[in-house]
Amino acid sequence: MDLSPSTTPAPSGAPREHDGATAVRARGLRKTYGSGEAAVHALAGVDIDFEAGAFTAIMGPSGSGKSTLMHLLAGLDQATAGQAWLGTTDVTTLGDQQLTELRRDRIGFVFQSFNLLPMFTAEQNILLPLELAGTAVDRTWFATLADTLGIADRLTHRPSQLSGGQQQRVAIARALIAKPEVVFADEPTGNLDSRSGAQVLSFLRRSVRELGRTIIMVTHDPSAAAYADRVVMIADGRIAGDISSPTPESVLAGLDALRSLDEPAVR
Repeated sequence: MDLSPSTTPAPSGAPREHDGATAVRARGLRKTYGSGEAAVHALAGVDIDFEAGAFTAIMGPSGSGKSTLMHLLAGLDQATAGQAWLGTTDVTTLGDQQLTELRRDRIGFVFQSFNLLPMFTAEQNILLPLELAGTAVDRTWFATLADTLGIADRLTHRPSQLSGGQQQRVAIARALIAKPEVVFADEPTGNLDSRSGAQVLSFLRRSVRELGRTIIMVTHDPSAAAYADRVVMIADGRIAGDISSPTPESVLAGLDALRSLDEPAVR
């Protein structure tokens, strides 16, 4: 998706202050598929910290390992070696049931495909994680999310009655309703047009700055990454750069630098 300057206003406003606490971290994180000569090292020993109350984007070329990193941090996949922590919990040591409870109680997810249940209203989709967990609804928090995300007047509508951008905002509210420690977003604007994508990114940014959430987003789009407080660059399964207060131009420059490393020297 192209969020060009002509259709998308640049992010504005001073970055919010962070307290320096670490929400997620990894040490020596590795993921290998296959073995022997056929082995593919999707992650080759990653050390990284993600600050609490911050919006971090992960970027890199196709096949660089960015989605693999997110899946390991979120407990969606098992590491070959190394450790990943959510707060003080070592995610890499948890069993299946413990991982299920961790993802249910402490992590939110926003995916490119929305993953809303078509027979439920927007409100029912948002509240589904609480229903499954048997947790009472905090109506004040629910109203805050609906107002912040601009969907208060769409709560009785089913997904088929919502635009793509509205569906994604419902998915964001669902990810935030249980007040998770971290929200992982995997290409959340990939199925949206430029206007809807810009709105969703603005809402993600507001959820960090105004609601105090922690978001880690994988994206391929430099303009989308510029909404974050920080961009982590990854290439060949390794951390390859780190950009604070990113702009579309600085992210593009970082990507160009990664590509130049892959180009053979002129002889």
